[in-house]
Amino acid sequence: MKEKILELALIVLLLLLASIALWLTDADRLAIASWVPRDLSVAAVLPASSWAWPAGNVFPWNILYRWAAVPATLISIFALAVLLLGFFTHRYAAWRRSAVFILLFIALGPGLIVNVLLKEHFGRARPREIVEFGGSHQFTQFWQPGDAGENSSFPSGHAAIAFCVMAPWFALREKHRVAAVGFLILGTIFGSLVGIARILQGGHFVSDILWAGGLIYLIGGALALLMRISCVK
Repeated sequence: MKEKILELALIVLLLLLASIALWLTDADRLAIASWVPRDLSVAAVLPASSWAWPAGNVFPWNILYRWAAVPATLISIFALAVLLLGFFTHRYAAWRRSAVFILLFIALGPGLIVNVLLKEHFGRARPREIVEFGGSHQFTQFWQPGDAGENSSFPSGHAAIAFCVMAPWFALREKHRVAAVGFLILGTIFGSLVGIARILQGGHFVSDILWAGGLIYLIGGALALLMRISCVK
């Protein structure tokens, strides 16, 4: 258990260091201004409503945006099936705790903590809403109070649910290490790709994606410790 706690502390430290780097370099705004194409050569093939941020509305970024929640939903359905089967079949009984963990993790992580507690109260304006990019709000760092209202930029809800593909990592890491690492890698890659899509669409800053992934990992790790999922070998 001590190793798992140190691991979570390291994640917090890395998040803080990365956030300081983003703040000192102003990379949140520079990334949008320098890396995100917003020219009409791409926009010409899109509806007028997507012209301002065209790159994020073409393949594969538009598909990643639409399908962001699909893998986590499938994992949830599978976990629910395992949980129910565990009450009737001895073969699945040992997996009931892990199934409950995955269901709680996805409900609490992107559901309650990210979308309800954070996005509804931070008020951080999205890139397309700030003055520099044609909006009416001032840019704020993610820790500063904003005036953009509910469903704010910090953190990214789409990226958070995409990062949840790593959920089986916490449940399998002790007994099935190879499969667990596979889910961790898949979750990290998928969440990052969805995050890039949201940045290209003007929906989020880099820090919104960084903290979406970090929070999801911290929530998963903390919940696994509380349920003694990652401590059982």
